[in-house]
Amino acid sequence: MTESQAMADEFDTMAKWTADAVESLGPDHAVPAGCRGSGSPAALEWLAERLGLRSGLTLLDSGAGVGGPAELAARQFGVAPVLAEPMVDACRASARLFSRPVVIASGERLPFAAHSFDAAWSLGVLCTVEDQDGLLSELRRVVRPRGAIGLLVFLRAVPRLPTQPEGNHFPSSDELAALLDRAGLAVCEQAALADFAAAPEEWQTAVNRVDTVIEQRHGHDPRWQTAQEQQQLIGSLIKDELVQGTLVSAVATS
Repeated sequence: MTESQAMADEFDTMAKWTADAVESLGPDHAVPAGCRGSGSPAALEWLAERLGLRSGLTLLDSGAGVGGPAELAARQFGVAPVLAEPMVDACRASARLFSRPVVIASGERLPFAAHSFDAAWSLGVLCTVEDQDGLLSELRRVVRPRGAIGLLVFLRAVPRLPTQPEGNHFPSSDELAALLDRAGLAVCEQAALADFAAAPEEWQTAVNRVDTVIEQRHGHDPRWQTAQEQQQLIGSLIKDELVQGTLVSAVATS
């Protein structure tokens, strides 16, 4: 299987199946299922607060997936989100679930004018692209001067990983610092994802119900099996502390 196919199975096909499952279970399942892999509510709220998100501001979510975190930010902080996502079915899924503006676009080549947004974030995306400099430079380009930029980055905690999911390129802490410096971004605050409270029970129950429906409908499908293998592999790396989730709040240095 090619790297691109494994990524499509995990992030595109699964997005469509997630939207299908949510529509059968009810809209209260949408945000929890849509935030899978992007941190707990407590972590997302911490990052939103550090970025100064509030009513009347615009937020770009680059690599938005099905749009759960952007929807959480809109509902809890009043921002107006715009989603950019390279996977076509993920864009369609987010439109079905949340009806927020969404464009099919790579984070390394955003179709927006400079200084278009008050803030931007990209959650769990940096490690899935090869041109990490490009992604960070584009985030800086599209936010207003001194605009806030938030990241969830999965960092490699050892010099060399024994294995990793297809299509992932985990930077080390030092490599991330160099990437941010080259992009002209200064870190304001940083926090370990593991330090935040887990999702509340009702949130995790909703996620589990969506997962159960997807497995019942598609568990025989090789694409589901590939997506599961990808997710289990990164889960194992995180459990063994070989990969660590880190939240970063940053601003442009000039």
